[in-house]
Amino acid sequence: MSEVVHTFTTTVPRWQPYVVPVDFATATDEQHAAMQTTPSNKGISPYVLTLAHDPETLAVRSPLFNLIMYGKDGLAASERELGAVAASVVNRCVYCAAVHASRFNNLTKRTDVIEAVFADGLEATLDEHLQAIFGFSARLSTTPSEATADDAQALADVGLDELEALDLVLSSAIFGWANRLMHTLGEPMKD
Repeated sequence: MSEVVHTFTTTVPRWQPYVVPVDFATATDEQHAAMQTTPSNKGISPYVLTLAHDPETLAVRSPLFNLIMYGKDGLAASERELGAVAASVVNRCVYCAAVHASRFNNLTKRTDVIEAVFADGLEATLDEHLQAIFGFSARLSTTPSEATADDAQALADVGLDELEALDLVLSSAIFGWANRLMHTLGEPMKD
């Protein structure tokens, strides 16, 4: 029997949609076209199959997600992932937090940062560079006006340039959207 996952973990739970996802085999041409660019290019997840009910939006969402999270310039991939984790912690999206915490750990080859975040939440104490990134993303995700000029200056003080700061804003913002979609369209389940 499955149960809903409520605690943060790096073990990625199964996401169970509330509605029946699009059946790939019987999807319309428009739905197939929208699913051509999946976010991680690792297959078509139940989440993407659920989003395919609105192929026009999905056709815009996936390329945008890919550019924000997998762009070659700007913020390091691990730091984009930390921004996604911060947004997901604020929004209590256990599924997204698990996925992006795991990616952060894999990219950095360290687990102490995510362990601190999952143990202490928004009160986690990280090294100065990662603290600036995590804090900015968390405040931006709580309420955009919570991120102040001092938070932006903290990013500059740890060496982020304008493009890197913009990438952090975008990774935080897209997860504000993604987390809310995940919550309203389904829930994380433990098998």
